[in-house]
Amino acid sequence: MMRRIAVLDAPTNLGLRPPTATSVPGCGKAPGALRDHGLLARLRARDAGCLTPARYDPGDWRPGDGVCHAREISDYSLALADRIGAIIDRGEFPLVLGGDCSVLLGSALAMHRLGEAVGGRIGLVFVDGHSDFRHPGNASYVGAAAGEDLALVTGRGQADLAAIEGRRPYFRDIDVVVLGIRAQDEYRLDLQAAGITTRPVPALRAEGAARTAQWAHDQLADCAGYWVHIDVDVLDPAVMPAVDAPDPGGIAFAELEILLAGLVDTPHCLGVELTVFDPDYDPDGSYAAEIVNTVVSGLAPVSAPAAMPPRLLPAAPPAPSPRAGNGRPGDRVALSRPVAAPAPALAVETPDPTSTPPALADGGPAGAGSPDGGATADGAPDQPTASVAALLRRAPGTEPGGGAPSGPASASGRAPAVAAAPGLLRRVPPPDDAGAPEPVGPLATAGPGRLRQAGIAEDEEAPPVGDPGPRSPGADIA
Repeated sequence: MMRRIAVLDAPTNLGLRPPTATSVPGCGKAPGALRDHGLLARLRARDAGCLTPARYDPGDWRPGDGVCHAREISDYSLALADRIGAIIDRGEFPLVLGGDCSVLLGSALAMHRLGEAVGGRIGLVFVDGHSDFRHPGNASYVGAAAGEDLALVTGRGQADLAAIEGRRPYFRDIDVVVLGIRAQDEYRLDLQAAGITTRPVPALRAEGAARTAQWAHDQLADCAGYWVHIDVDVLDPAVMPAVDAPDPGGIAFAELEILLAGLVDTPHCLGVELTVFDPDYDPDGSYAAEIVNTVVSGLAPVSAPAAMPPRLLPAAPPAPSPRAGNGRPGDRVALSRPVAAPAPALAVETPDPTSTPPALADGGPAGAGSPDGGATADGAPDQPTASVAALLRRAPGTEPGGGAPSGPASASGRAPAVAAAPGLLRRVPPPDDAGAPEPVGPLATAGPGRLRQAGIAEDEEAPPVGDPGPRSPGADIA
């Protein structure tokens, strides 16, 4: 049973500072630019619509006023969480097109709700050229949520953003893996002190993108699933200068494609968001075309015939681990992540070609007037698969459509979790003879819109991406 991709536009720029006194950030144009290059048709994805943000207006904001646009970002995050939750409840795979990195707050809120519903924790794979870990504890002031999003979703910062619905943190420090930051990131020591696992670009390139993806999955083995955040400034500005803050020392398109394919090639992955691409710095559309090529190839495993939704199996609770907390007094700080306790593997069932697809577990497909209704980009009928949340909740041995789970509903309106300990979702090890080749995509050279096909062996050093060249306007904006 395949997972269908649903593309949701989140064109917010509320989390960035203005590039100049008389302009606004252009990343809100990114979803349209990517759609113009055929993203939905090439993914055969369902169009899940667009969530329009509030007007960008910093007004008379001054340093010391807290996060700019905080109320608007909070409201937007609530609405975005609702839309992402609706997509997941349809059994689909959300691809959220930002927008700036403040969209992570809405995704994080949706994941925390889902974790509560299934009785487990949801993790975060944070692929970004910057740690975005600025908060009142390590900076003189805050202001741009897109430069503070990782701090906010791990519970650091003002409550109207870091504790929406009274949920704080959305992700625990030990459930976060940071990939692609530069070796000299300003907040790297703060991440280490918090116990957040990181793999900067030099280590990522030394280990290889495919092995790094598997390593990140292994770090989150105690979680019931994970969300993937990708800021395109993880790419080197020699191949992707169309971002608000380009920083030399990034990865190439081919490495991002392989990394993305490895991260989504498991039912453990619940969705992906793409942020910070700014079409204002891409006048001929060549960078948008390369992003689309990378995303389409990287997400190929999601809609492959063997792709399966997650299902939890019961087992004894994992042994407690002496890991770091979220910066609270008395929490132990672990600078290295211990090996996770063994747990049952993910059950993957081979679908019966003669069987009927399972019905929606949460009330059927959205109506024609629903923000999540519609058809695939190629005109295929709208036939949603079983709810991921329902499959996570379903007791082992219960067939789809076999009755609602018993017990009172949770405070969030979702059914209670099955009697299973959190962290029971695991990848089934492939058979010894399953020597599937690692996906290799187009390798970007140091020029806009130029693609060539080349393989990268795991034991080879990744190719240099060239001279970063002059910085674009807005390069110093957080």
